[in-house]
Amino acid sequence: MNKRTVKSALAMAFAASLSACNEHAQYDAQHQAGGQPPLPEARNFFAPPMQVPKYVGWRNGATPKVADGLKIEKIASGLVHPRQVYALPNGDVLVAESNSPNEEAVTTPKQLIAGLIEGKSGKKEKGANRITLLRKTASGEWERHVFIDKLHSPFGMQLIGDTLYVADTDAILKFPYKTGKTRIDERGVELADLPDTINHHWTKALLASPDGKKLYVGVGSNSNVGENGLDVEYRRADVLEVDTASGASRIYAAGIRNPTGLQWEPTSGKLWAVANERDEIGADLVPDYLTSVKENAFYGWPYSYYGQHVDPRAQPQRPDLVGRAIAPDFAIGSHVAPLGLTFYTGDNLPPQYRGGAFIGEHGSWDRSPLSGYVVSFVAFENGKPAGAPKDVVTGFTSADQKELYGAPVGVAQDRSGGLLIADDVGNAVWRVTGSGG
Repeated sequence: MNKRTVKSALAMAFAASLSACNEHAQYDAQHQAGGQPPLPEARNFFAPPMQVPKYVGWRNGATPKVADGLKIEKIASGLVHPRQVYALPNGDVLVAESNSPNEEAVTTPKQLIAGLIEGKSGKKEKGANRITLLRKTASGEWERHVFIDKLHSPFGMQLIGDTLYVADTDAILKFPYKTGKTRIDERGVELADLPDTINHHWTKALLASPDGKKLYVGVGSNSNVGENGLDVEYRRADVLEVDTASGASRIYAAGIRNPTGLQWEPTSGKLWAVANERDEIGADLVPDYLTSVKENAFYGWPYSYYGQHVDPRAQPQRPDLVGRAIAPDFAIGSHVAPLGLTFYTGDNLPPQYRGGAFIGEHGSWDRSPLSGYVVSFVAFENGKPAGAPKDVVTGFTSADQKELYGAPVGVAQDRSGGLLIADDVGNAVWRVTGSGG
């Protein structure tokens, strides 16, 4: 392809992307939530609808907005892409500062245009590749210490006994942990390697079993819908189970395009996750979801979505696998990009939040109007979702959706029952508590 052809293709893609932005979604998260969300007819775009707000950051002491009965404070600022937060038993908070390793080759005009447009939001900037420790002092201020550095796009973190496990994009590493230390100087020891070729989805969520004998890892796909070939999808779009004694691993559940935010549901004890579904077939397709993760189950990717709705873009087709595909439990809206999940078990927040799920929604890039860019809440009853998601922490974009102040990712409950939020492009960590103290 010569330069003139490339420029022509880029111009066509750019024009198509702009015109596609005029197509408005029919549904918002409230109307597309639940076990049987409305699924309109799929579209086929040369370039998908693209709309992102321009990053401006938090200015003049501005903060996100919270629902009635809550208050919010900033406990860290000036970070470099904080993605995940993890509360240690002694009250310290670990923050994984990272972003994509940018190892994916840009091979098509569409990829280039999408990357340029997404870059306006600030989500594409390089991460710090470190874990920072936050500690609350006697005066109420939060200290900051570089806890582990020189990592490779870290995301998931789990403490089992005196061993801290960190999920880099390409491996699970083990570090010795001692309560009270503010830095680990020892090099990480690899427990298990993780799929990393191309790294279309680089984040690796991590969760320990209650007995500490297993680690569960969310590994996203290497493509939107298999367009890079299925050879590079080996052990991708899966939840892996890793033995902490030997490092041996197996596929626990498959066909989940990008499983993140793995957590144990407190009533049933079952494994749950949030998932980012596929793009480029419409503003209302496909709903991202919250689901229990059943052992040996297949959730459809790339051949079908939301159960057995066939996606003809996935070739060659596999009707045998589509026939096995099960639908997820609960839709939370299309393209909201859920990347964080925690079940609330504390007493600090008002009682209506106890037992439910907080979800960090990183926000859309391919629909109009925008979706996500909030921390939402889904109430649970008897171990299952009950009612539509409610926006609990908002205000990450301007009212006209043209400016971006921050983007929530990881969420966690701290030792005293506060809700911690990693704000990716806002480069901050927020803490939400009950307004009554």
